[in-house]
Amino acid sequence: MTGRLSGRRALVTGVSSGIGAATARLFVREGARVAGLDLAKPPGDVTLVSFHEADVREEGPVEGALRSLGGIDVLVNAAGVAGGGPAHLCDLVEWKRVLDVNLTGTFLVTKHALPAMLAQQRGSIVNLASVEGLEGGESMSAYNASKGGVVLLTRNLALDYGAHGIRANAICPGFIRTPMTTPLGDPAFAEITQRIVAAHALGRLGEPEEVAQVALFLASDDASFVSGGAITVDGGFHAGKRFGISAAVMEAAAAALKPG
Repeated sequence: MTGRLSGRRALVTGVSSGIGAATARLFVREGARVAGLDLAKPPGDVTLVSFHEADVREEGPVEGALRSLGGIDVLVNAAGVAGGGPAHLCDLVEWKRVLDVNLTGTFLVTKHALPAMLAQQRGSIVNLASVEGLEGGESMSAYNASKGGVVLLTRNLALDYGAHGIRANAICPGFIRTPMTTPLGDPAFAEITQRIVAAHALGRLGEPEEVAQVALFLASDDASFVSGGAITVDGGFHAGKRFGISAAVMEAAAAALKPG
């Protein structure tokens, strides 16, 4: 039995950890030839055709990664950084760092992947955005702006290239256990972390492998009619807010059913 990506050529950025590493592992298991790009080397269990130690803001290494594959069928833009702060405390250097990596980096890698996809009239682009690209988040001005930009860039790509057999989708994760969310484990943030966890309807943080499974779906032929989407993988974080009403109603209903 062949994998869902058997024979496909894929480039994954941000491959050294978190969602990028989990995606590369899964793609390889599903039969893809995967090239990776990041600032640091990936774990030893991530088997790549080639690894390129580079910044997504640098066009040359991106072109080299694509050449190593001899073409490309799937692109996953998973490289990203957190940062920002309240707008009046976010200096221009920090603003540019976050926007340049998250949004400009996604644009540059995609720009150089598109000619090969256009030549073969097929391809799948999967961009890692965030639920915080769909709604605001406290103290995340630059991050929110960058990820909101990724969502709209993705939709633009879907419109511009759909007639050429190229699909583009964004994944919008909630809070996932990755190096980016490591600060949530600090005892000093224990109360805030509890609130963040409780904001997810499933009552927990997500795992990188759960996001990777959605990337696999979008990369595969199973998603052949899916394009322009911003798919939340967030345990219900973006579904809405809870105020305890349901729990109170359920408790009252259970009490009313008790005999006597």
